[in-house]
Amino acid sequence: MPCMRLITRPRTFLAFTVVALLLLVGCAPQDPIVIVITPTPDPNAVAAVTATAVPTLEPTSTSTVTAAPTVTATSTTEPPTGTAGPTSTTDPAAPTVTFRGPIIDPSYVVPTLPAPTRTLLPIPTITPTPGGPSPTPGPSPTPVPRLDWTRMGLQLYSQTDQGDWQTTVGKAWETGVAWVKIQVNWAFLQPNGPNDNLQEFERQIEAAARPGFNVLLSIAKAPDWARPAGAIEDGPPSDPQLLADFITLLLSTKAGPVTRAIEIWNEPNLIREWRGDLPFNGAGYMQLFAPSYEAIRAYSPDITVVTGGLAPVGPNVPGAVDDRAFFRQMYSAGLGNYRDVAIGVHPYGWGNPPDARCCGSRGWDEDPRFFFLDTIEDYYEIMAANGHSGIQQWITEFGWATWEGIPSSPPDLWMTFNSAQQQAAYAIRAFEIGQSLPYVGVMFLWNLNFAQGADPLRDEVTGYSIINPAITPNERPLYAILRMATGGPRQ
Repeated sequence: MPCMRLITRPRTFLAFTVVALLLLVGCAPQDPIVIVITPTPDPNAVAAVTATAVPTLEPTSTSTVTAAPTVTATSTTEPPTGTAGPTSTTDPAAPTVTFRGPIIDPSYVVPTLPAPTRTLLPIPTITPTPGGPSPTPGPSPTPVPRLDWTRMGLQLYSQTDQGDWQTTVGKAWETGVAWVKIQVNWAFLQPNGPNDNLQEFERQIEAAARPGFNVLLSIAKAPDWARPAGAIEDGPPSDPQLLADFITLLLSTKAGPVTRAIEIWNEPNLIREWRGDLPFNGAGYMQLFAPSYEAIRAYSPDITVVTGGLAPVGPNVPGAVDDRAFFRQMYSAGLGNYRDVAIGVHPYGWGNPPDARCCGSRGWDEDPRFFFLDTIEDYYEIMAANGHSGIQQWITEFGWATWEGIPSSPPDLWMTFNSAQQQAAYAIRAFEIGQSLPYVGVMFLWNLNFAQGADPLRDEVTGYSIINPAITPNERPLYAILRMATGGPRQ
């Protein structure tokens, strides 16, 4: 309180004097008392998050990269149309013809926003190592590269109810890619005959296109009524015109206006995809391709027609034809006459990084067909030799499987070679390499969610799935890193 004036009297002088002295001491200025307050942390505060870097992987090889042709890439608001000018092993993990990993199903839609400005990165020149290949070095952290999202796609599992499908489309949209690929299982859609309606599938394609996706349809698997009696596994129709008629019907529905590309069949160099009356070779495939191409062109000159991607398998594999030989047979049967198509390619890397080239000694690395870059370059050489250097490759399937975090043994030993982080690093680097090559167009990663329709503890497709119910959390690192590389979904 404030100090009061003292009124003194003689009788009480002494007493007042004492009191005055005491009050004067109390009213004297005092040193302040410092109080330190420690704030209580806000439980709702969000901590800053540092993104996990994608490793850049050093290539391993015993050869030098084939130089790509000199072509000036032009940025565009639309993705490439496809019309621009261009082993045996004793390892227990070696591939067999029972592989069902990449099975195509296309569905893609292109956003209308302009493509981001980007600088194409050259593929590194790989210097041969004296005395043989050296071990693949471990990854080193680097920032996630910004990729051209208009040339990127995902393959989606579509045999679900409409509610699950809407969720799947939403998950794909969050990654920021421009395309989705949907396999059209003809046998599933028309089991009873050519008059079965396609209304349910129409709704799916419309739902995929609605957010702004470009849709690639990959059509395969003829129904029993179109195949020889007693036919097993999958295969083409006995009469190729039946597939052309089905495509005409499909395009006459609401799916037609939102379809941007069609891939005609899937991996026809595997007998499990080609049981039937047509010859099991590239000429037999071209018999199927020709009328389907005409049906698509009768509907639209703008839909990109893609040849069926071949499974990368070597010679002398039971139940399969060497994909390079099969591809050459397609050209011998007239593929070079088609100037407005894209070439479907499935350059899987198995347990090998995307920069690496053949060959090594781990198994799964002793043949060029087990290497992403070797397959792309081998196909381009065949294309160029047949006058198709101006035709684009569309990578309609690629990817790396990992068994990390899945509580069961992998179906193939090589899946243990890849960690979940390597799966992400390899896929992003593969996109980067493809986008640096002028003859590579749209690339579709296999796969977003095929584990949803498989046994997630045993089926090989679950190792490739970016969204996987067998692990916690269900999303692999690649899911978030894709979003970082594309810049996320467009509004």
